[in-house]
Amino acid sequence: MQNHPIYRLSSEIVDEFARTYPDVATELGVAGHDDRWTDRSPEGAEEALGTLRRLRSEVDALPPAEDDWDRLAVELAKTTLDEEAQRFQHGDHLRDLNSMASSLQSLREIWDHMGQESDEDWANILARVERLPAAIDGYRASLDEGRRKNMAVAERQVEAGVEQCRVSAAAGSRLANLVDAYARNHPDDGFSAQLGAAVAEARAAFAGLADYLADTYAPDAAANDGVGAERYVRAAYEFLGTNIDPVATYAWGWEQVRELAAQMKMVAAQIRPGASLHEVDQLLRTDPSRTVADSAALAEFIQGRLDDALDRLAGTHFDVPDQIRTVTVNIAPQGSSLGAYYVGPSEDFTRPGSVWWSLTPQGPYALFDEVSTAYHEGFPGHHLQVGVQVSLADQLSRLHRLWVWKSGSGEGWALYAERFMNELGFFEKPDYVLGWLSGQMLRACRVVIDIGAHMELPIPNGQPFHPGEEWTFETAVEMLVEYAAQGRPHAASEITRYLGWPGQAISYKVGEQAILDIRSDAEARLGSEFDQKEFHARLLAVGPVGLDLLRSELAR
Repeated sequence: MQNHPIYRLSSEIVDEFARTYPDVATELGVAGHDDRWTDRSPEGAEEALGTLRRLRSEVDALPPAEDDWDRLAVELAKTTLDEEAQRFQHGDHLRDLNSMASSLQSLREIWDHMGQESDEDWANILARVERLPAAIDGYRASLDEGRRKNMAVAERQVEAGVEQCRVSAAAGSRLANLVDAYARNHPDDGFSAQLGAAVAEARAAFAGLADYLADTYAPDAAANDGVGAERYVRAAYEFLGTNIDPVATYAWGWEQVRELAAQMKMVAAQIRPGASLHEVDQLLRTDPSRTVADSAALAEFIQGRLDDALDRLAGTHFDVPDQIRTVTVNIAPQGSSLGAYYVGPSEDFTRPGSVWWSLTPQGPYALFDEVSTAYHEGFPGHHLQVGVQVSLADQLSRLHRLWVWKSGSGEGWALYAERFMNELGFFEKPDYVLGWLSGQMLRACRVVIDIGAHMELPIPNGQPFHPGEEWTFETAVEMLVEYAAQGRPHAASEITRYLGWPGQAISYKVGEQAILDIRSDAEARLGSEFDQKEFHARLLAVGPVGLDLLRSELAR
C-alpha cells in the first residue's frame, strides 16, 4: 500500500519535471506536454533550478519512511533532484552539445516519439514546429554564454553539431518529412500549407544554428577532446551511481580486452578454420547467406528474434507483464548517429516499447552481430527492464517508474541480458556467438578508450596495440576496427560519441560486472535457496538505480 506521502509528492515531481522538460516528457510517454519545448535559455535554467530546490525542500519535510519501498522512494527523490540541480550548478547546460545525447538531438529527433494518427497529434506537431525557432534561440543563448565563459565543447563535437543541423535544415529531414506524412493521409484542407510554412521557418532556424556553430562558436571550441580527470570522475559517477578508481578500472578494461580477444579467436576458428579474425569478419559481412539485402529485411529478422524470445522466456525465466508482450522494430530516419536504441512504452502503455536501428544508407546488412543487439535493446534487455519498471505502479513511486535511469544498472542489465541469452543457448550459430563477443569487446574497448582518452592515460606497455603511445582519435577508431569488428564509419561515429559524452561509455561493461558480482553474492549467500527467476524479478523491480543503491537493495 502506498500510504506514505512520498508517493503523492513523487507524482507531483514528475508533473513538475514534465512541465519543465516537456520534450523529455514526450520521450518518456508522459502525456499532456507534446506542444511545447524545454526552455533551454539561461533564464530557463535559473527557473528550473529554482523548481528543483523547492521540490527538494518538500522532500526534506516528509515524515520518516515506513517500509523499504517508502525509504527507496524517498532516497530516489532526493538523489534525482540533487543530481539534476548539480547539472545546472556545474554549468553543464552551458556546454550541452555533442554528437549523440545533447539538447540538439532532442530538438532534431522528438518527432520520432510523437503520434501522427489523430487531429490532436497533428495539432501538437504544428504547435511544436512553430515554437521550434524560439526553442533554438534559447538553446543558442546558453551555448553562447558557455562560449563566453570559456566552456565551449571540443571541435569534434561542434563539427558533428554543424553537420546534424545542416541535415535538419535540408530537404528529406525529419522536419521536411512531416509535411509529406500529413499529406499522405489527409485532404488538402489548409493545414498542410500551415505546417509547411512552419517547417520552412524551423528548417531555416536549424540553418541559422549551423551557421552560428560554424562561424561564431567553433573558433572558441576546445582543441582537446578529453575533459580531464576532475570532470571525468564526476561524469562517471553520474552514469554509474558509484565511485570508481579510474586507473584501476582502466587496467581491468585491458584485462577484459585480452580475455575477449582469445575467445573471439577460438570462435572464429569454428566458422572458418585457419582464417584470421579479419578474414572471418569479412566473410560474415559479405556472405549473402549471412546478410540481408535491405533495412526492411533486417527489421523483419530482428522482429522474429524478439517475438521468439518473448514466447519462450515469458513465465519461465522472467515474469513479463501483459502490457509489454509486444515490442516493435523500426528503422530510424537517415541522419541519426549509427547504432540501435530503445524507446520505452508510454506511461499508459498506449505507445508500445520500440527498438530503432540507425543504419548506413545502403545494404547489405550483416546479421552476425545484430542478434545480441536485438536482445540488448529489446527483450530481455531494455524492453523488459523499462517495461517492468513502468508496470509496477502499485509498488514503485511514479518518479522511480518514469524518470530514474542510471546507465550503469540500465546498460549493465542489457549487457547482462545478452550474456544470459548466450547461457540459454539463443546464439545457436558460431556466427552469433562471435557477434556477441564482438559486442563484449566493443564495450571493453569503450572502457579503455573512454578513460584513456579523457584522462590522457597512455596505452600500457606490454599491450600488442600501440604500447606506450598516447590516445588519438585515429588510434581509437583503429582499435574498434581491429579488435571489435566495427566498420570504419561506425567506429568513427562511436569514438565521436565517447569523446562528447564522458563516462557513459564505460557504464555498460562496468555495470554488467557489477550485476554479475551481485548475482554471485546472492548465490553464495542463499546457496540452494537461490532462485534465478526470483533474483531477476527483484533486480528488475529495483530498476536502473545507482550501482551502490542496487547492491544494497539486493543484499537485503
